[in-house]
Amino acid sequence: MSNYTTGEMAKLCDVSVRTVQYYDDRGILVPSDLTEGGRRLYTEADLKKLKIICFLRSIDLPINSIKELLEEKNPGSVISILLEQQEEILRSEMKSRQEKLQVLGELKSELKGNDHISVESIGDIAHIMENKKKLNKVRALVITVGIFMDIVEVATLLLWISKGIWWPFVVGMSIVVALGVWISVYYYKHTMYICPQCHEIFRPSLKEVFFASHTPKTRKLTCPKCGHKGFCVETYGVKEEENE
Repeated sequence: MSNYTTGEMAKLCDVSVRTVQYYDDRGILVPSDLTEGGRRLYTEADLKKLKIICFLRSIDLPINSIKELLEEKNPGSVISILLEQQEEILRSEMKSRQEKLQVLGELKSELKGNDHISVESIGDIAHIMENKKKLNKVRALVITVGIFMDIVEVATLLLWISKGIWWPFVVGMSIVVALGVWISVYYYKHTMYICPQCHEIFRPSLKEVFFASHTPKTRKLTCPKCGHKGFCVETYGVKEEENE
């Protein structure tokens, strides 16, 4: 029967000597024999066992789970459970890493073309990204209500033209106006703006928002803190007093 030293075991399984010693310390790969000088000696069966341990570690199965599995008289009864648990852990880690990759991609996109990066500007981007989903929900609601308003307006107008029935159009326009006012106020109360100069997050007056020039992500406003007048980045925001 062949005997292997710790170094030989490590080389055959492509791990470090310290790893083999660690498995001994944890009680999952105890050497079959010791030399007179106290050196560890392993058998062919030990080598096969180490290869199994290395395989299970390659899929990130925890040491305690491997020890439990190796000590189990009927390993088939627990291996499927352990693998399912590990699969769930790995899927969760993958999801977390994908989310981090997405954040990194969005951060790179926001920083692209920006020659003047400061800690404050990174903080602005972090705030925007953190609230991006909430802002998208607000915008989605506005679009949905807007589509409904268009449908009501067009449908009642066509009914008036084709059938000569005018009152549905009057009622419909009343609904459209009411919805228009409500959705405008709702959007106003759920959005705030970041000043590119002093990085203040503020909410301007409804009148200023309504008449300001804008792009899909910015609006030309005057910062109440530093007085800067220019395009400010839109973000999700609800004032504290509105939450009380």
